[in-house]
Amino acid sequence: MEELAMLRQLIGEFQELCELHGSSLPYNLHRHPHHRLHPTLHEQLIQQHQRLQLQRWCFLDFNNSTIDDGYYNLVMRGAKSSNFKMVENCKPPPTKKSRRERSSNEIMEEHIWKEFPEDLFEAVIARLPIAIFFQFRSVCRKWNSLLSSNSFSQHCAEVPQSHPWFYTITHENEYAHSGAVYDPSLKKWHHPPIPSLMANIIIFPVASVGGLVCFLDIGNMNFYVCNPLTQSFKKLPPRSVRVWSRVAVGMTLNGSSTDKGYKILWVGYNGEYEVYDSVKNTWTHPGSMPTNIKLPLSLNFQSQSISVDGTLYFMCAEPEGIVSYDMATGVWKQFTIPSPPHLADHAIAQCGGRIMLVGLLSKNAATCVCIWELQKMTLLWKEVDRMPNIWCLDFYGKHVRMACLGNKGLLMLSLRLGQKNRLVTYNILNREWKRVPGCMFPRGRKRWIASGTAFHPCPTAVA
Repeated sequence: MEELAMLRQLIGEFQELCELHGSSLPYNLHRHPHHRLHPTLHEQLIQQHQRLQLQRWCFLDFNNSTIDDGYYNLVMRGAKSSNFKMVENCKPPPTKKSRRERSSNEIMEEHIWKEFPEDLFEAVIARLPIAIFFQFRSVCRKWNSLLSSNSFSQHCAEVPQSHPWFYTITHENEYAHSGAVYDPSLKKWHHPPIPSLMANIIIFPVASVGGLVCFLDIGNMNFYVCNPLTQSFKKLPPRSVRVWSRVAVGMTLNGSSTDKGYKILWVGYNGEYEVYDSVKNTWTHPGSMPTNIKLPLSLNFQSQSISVDGTLYFMCAEPEGIVSYDMATGVWKQFTIPSPPHLADHAIAQCGGRIMLVGLLSKNAATCVCIWELQKMTLLWKEVDRMPNIWCLDFYGKHVRMACLGNKGLLMLSLRLGQKNRLVTYNILNREWKRVPGCMFPRGRKRWIASGTAFHPCPTAVA
């Protein structure tokens, strides 16, 4: 009896509370929906009551209870404070929003960001990953115009160079003359379009510098320079000396970026060579090599060159060693360096000024990829690393060919075993070997990589 009296008292207090705020009608309306009021008026009263309830100082948690037993549930759970929640300012309890909802609702305050320093903004953008930067270009015209900004170009030149990318070419029938760019940081292949002027000719990427790649048309022996990221493109003027396929090509910068121009050197097996200056847009023919350089050089258009402090290095086989050319002084030098025994396909590379050698060691039925470093005092090659043995087991008893597709600190090697084309990278600094995912055609077929070169991506480099 005492509990029943307390229940009646609580119901009475609640009814008085509803009458005090003018909300006694909904109880009768919900309990007796067949009242005499017009149905439309009945619905309007209920809606008005619901709006008033949201404007008051309490929110009731009924745990999905129905209207008919609402009062009973409220009374029976009245002693449990967790079910009767006090909410200030008449707001419903906060709900957790997703990350997308939070980011879409966050508004950048104009009075804060409109004073953001322009030079600091460009410095931040210049340090973004290349892939993200090209997504930002579509935001507005101002961001897209950064490519032609001199100040932004200077900021890009100040950013330390990370891993190079690799520009490769395939010469298969269906996708002949199409290029593919590999980003080792994301382990992703990109397929930028080739400028229309180079679309119907057989070209090879032969050198690179400052974000630009130099191509050689082996049919007409013309040179082209292109930025694969922005499609900035130039066909170089004709040369005074006819260029044949047995040439090697190297590139150097006049300064820290392409703003001050660049130079291209081609050298033939017979000692002929020419230098192109992008500032003057002309070729110069200084003459032939000095008589102390032994000829022929046994070079070809796939001979990878390296650049160290403005000096270009080419590896030759007869005699074994390296030929160098100083772009500033025009001085040629030749170094006789015996090759490691049992060396097959090979190429030179560089890392932090060190001259390296990568090649295949083949003896009997065993084949392995090895890395050597040139000892400056003795002018001998010293082995510093080799491919993991478990990888070399795949080559046992097989005929393997190797091509070096990039030699700027991070090497990309193409290993061909019959109809298979295996791509791997080697980080000279970290001595780390990694497999490269297959480069796929748009229709799902794998590309056969024919040649390539390493380049450091730069969105502001102009051909």
